[in-house]
Amino acid sequence: MRAEIDQQPAVLQSLLHRRTIIDGISREIQRRDVRFVLLAARGSSDHAALYAKYLVETVLGLPCGLASMSSLTGYQASSSMTGVLWIAISQSGGSPDLIEATSAAQAAGAVTLAVTNAPTSDLARSAELHLDLGAGEEQSVAATKTYTAEILALWLLVNSWAGRQNPVAAGIPDVVARAGDVDISEVADRYRYAGRILTVGRGYSYPTACEAALKLMETCHVAASAFSGADLLHGPVAHVDPTVSVVVISPGGVGGRLLRPVLEVVADRGAEVCVVGDPDLGAGIATPCIAEELTPLVQIVPLQRLALELALARGLDPDRPRGLTKVTRTH
Repeated sequence: MRAEIDQQPAVLQSLLHRRTIIDGISREIQRRDVRFVLLAARGSSDHAALYAKYLVETVLGLPCGLASMSSLTGYQASSSMTGVLWIAISQSGGSPDLIEATSAAQAAGAVTLAVTNAPTSDLARSAELHLDLGAGEEQSVAATKTYTAEILALWLLVNSWAGRQNPVAAGIPDVVARAGDVDISEVADRYRYAGRILTVGRGYSYPTACEAALKLMETCHVAASAFSGADLLHGPVAHVDPTVSVVVISPGGVGGRLLRPVLEVVADRGAEVCVVGDPDLGAGIATPCIAEELTPLVQIVPLQRLALELALARGLDPDRPRGLTKVTRTH
């Protein structure tokens, strides 16, 4: 896991070198009458899909949803998907429900795109279009480099589709490398024996909160829960007390502004609070500055390292979490 965290800048650089391939995919999408986007994924890839949902809605102005695959695979629901772009995201491309749902979406008239790290996988073959992450084999069960590769691939695709020329792309690997050097030792010491952790985000940092909670659950066996800051205040905040550790992930910009009331509430309830991102919001983990929509690429890196260090401090093997395998086959 440590090696694969460190490989992320190189993986992202390699992906940037294949922008012409991504531009070709976007041109094919532009040629179709796409009016709606559906995203299908599981696990870490589902958090990348949630990120893409924000991108599609804010950059492209298209309605976008997260697909309920069991509606197609279990309940055998049928509907017209003409005008729909179906994007299936999976590092392995091996989950049967994702493959079956993608085939069903294509049969219903959708344009289907698979985003995988496995170009010869069944999912890649089942979709009309395929975007290969090219991240190399990921041996640790906990996804790190494939997750950030998915984030960047989806950002590049949406940028190309929107016709945006974004010069910041060239500097992304360097910013991610600097995020990997951020000192997390003090936070790791504070959270070494934490029994309950809440991760909280808003807007572009909400997918990061979800992914961070998953990493903590997978590697450390911590009871971690992720919330949108708005949803936290609608009831779950009753769960917050001095025995709970709260990681607030601020993307700056709009999302950071919307998180300020959440910080005030959890602090008033006596929780142990760590802010990731904006140092103006409090102590914690300050990450390198980048445009708000790209913060999920940067802010997850120290949180991956935090999950790794907490697992090792607890005598656990983060590469082989109990009861988990690299490819999860759901139906």
